[in-house]
Amino acid sequence: MGAFDAGRGADPARPFGQLLTAMVTPFDADRRLDLDKAVELAAHLVDEQRNDALVISGTGGESPTTTDEEKFELLRAVVGAVGDRAKIVAGVGTFDTAHSIHLAEQAARAGADGLLVVTPYYSKPPQAGLLAHFRAIADATELPVLLYDIPGRTAVPIATETLLALAEHPRIVGVKDAKGDLTASSLVMARTDLAYYAGDDAITLPLLAVGAVGVVGTSTHFCGAPTKAMIAAFERGDLPAARALHRQLLPIYTGIFRTQGCILVKAGLALTGRPVGPVRPPLVDATVEQTRQLRADLAAAGLPCGD
Repeated sequence: MGAFDAGRGADPARPFGQLLTAMVTPFDADRRLDLDKAVELAAHLVDEQRNDALVISGTGGESPTTTDEEKFELLRAVVGAVGDRAKIVAGVGTFDTAHSIHLAEQAARAGADGLLVVTPYYSKPPQAGLLAHFRAIADATELPVLLYDIPGRTAVPIATETLLALAEHPRIVGVKDAKGDLTASSLVMARTDLAYYAGDDAITLPLLAVGAVGVVGTSTHFCGAPTKAMIAAFERGDLPAARALHRQLLPIYTGIFRTQGCILVKAGLALTGRPVGPVRPPLVDATVEQTRQLRADLAAAGLPCGD
């Protein structure tokens, strides 16, 4: 991995800090983009949940059902609201290289600090296709790139050899790792200086143990501050404290994925007094039973969940 300008005094080993949340996208009752709610939520995540960075328009932000114009407006609003105290990473990954390049260039114009690029989904490209796809997007702007490896959703893992090759690109700086293969991730971390971020909340502590630097979370809409405390405890060598927080937060780390993550995040935000509206089809809002279970999961993790 080559050098890049991390900006604002960032540690190149942690190009986006330690704690990132993949922010949901607020909509009004008619499912139109709600920028006022987006600004409020972003400020809450940075100022109260202690996020170092936010991912905007990731798949958890319902990127498949927001327009390019909405993505630009949302990104620009969040950059304007919290960009002075947190890094803003734009989700630009699609299954079309040309479209992803367009979104990357748009994100740069909107003031993003980095790009999150998911593996192209559905079309199942070969590894040579992944190399070409990621390199083309990284070449399109001067922004650092975080790869998103989540074969459970995309059907194609980024192979170890592919990651080693991509690490040679000067702007490919890290991986959001939701592959679930600690051995493969360990091998890449041993042979590159890619910054690894857990892409599955529950593996944050195990991945830290083999060299990761943080998490891009979903449940961290609710437990960002204690998750950051867990990372800090691990880094200062207080493993009992880190394990205790890991075990305390497991009910929400896992519970938030009982169905599609952003469905339950939006339900949970309503429970905790920060409603951000419905999801867009083909997603559907949480059921009464799912909301009841989510309340129990929040309570089991020691997190406030309203009346």
